Amino acid sequence: MSSVVLVHGIFNHLPGVPPAEAAVRKAEQCRPKLAAGLAAAGLDVPVPEVAMAYYADLLRDEAPERQSAVGGDRLESLTDQELAEVYEWLVAAGGPELPDTQNVGLKPVRQMLGWLVEERSGRAAGRIHEQTVQRLERLLVGQLREVEAYTSWPGRRRAVRERVAEAIRAGRPSVLVAHSLGSVVAYETLHAFPGLEVELLVTLGSPLRVPTVVRRLDPGLRSGRGARPAGVARWVNVADVGDLVAVPPGLSKAFPVDQDETTDVGLGFHGLGGYLSNGLTAAALAPYIS
Repeated sequence: MSSVVLVHGIFNHLPGVPPAEAAVRKAEQCRPKLAAGLAAAGLDVPVPEVAMAYYADLLRDEAPERQSAVGGDRLESLTDQELAEVYEWLVAAGGPELPDTQNVGLKPVRQMLGWLVEERSGRAAGRIHEQTVQRLERLLVGQLREVEAYTSWPGRRRAVRERVAEAIRAGRPSVLVAHSLGSVVAYETLHAFPGLEVELLVTLGSPLRVPTVVRRLDPGLRSGRGARPAGVARWVNVADVGDLVAVPPGLSKAFPVDQDETTDVGLGFHGLGGYLSNGLTAAALAPYIS
């Protein structure tokens, strides 16, 4: 039994490692981060047992024609349709719309990404700025590709949900923490298995409002609103102020979130470790793990 079950996001595949072992490794990496968050919040709470719902291996394809769904991490590797979706993503983040949206090209999309880094983060310029843009470019491409990998085949989608549901059943957690793409997986899993119950759902850096994600969501939104999974007693969402995956800001505008928080997790503005180390996240978890 675990007090907390985590559902990871992208870039978590451990090639050649059995899923059960990968889940243990990932959980072991996260527990110290959560301990740091509790300390940062000044909370005298024992660090809870943590388990990871690991599903990254299920998003990997052996067929060469499917490798593009999970390979490549630069804008140049995208198809025209995928580039248009990245453009739509950046507009949702607050980027300026192009005058001719029928001819979205690589250069203007990359320029828009750079502009957003400057406007949203206000962080260092020069080489550090360039490195930040490259990191965000890789992040957006990876996010888009793994969303596609998760949603493209119904059988694989079911397999991911079943893997996550089994981790929740085994852990019987008080708290389910879902990061990035994991928040989409967790949302769909909790709807698909309404018998699963958690006292608290915490979503971190969630892309649930990103247009390309909304179009693929199951169950979809009704009249622009998502439904609370039946087994969730309380839902807290935390997003970094500069997180370009968690856009548009304000998850509660479209989903029944009880507490919608914005924070600053530093230069690791989308990583799970940064979110777990944040005192705001720890404060949300504390009443359920003490």
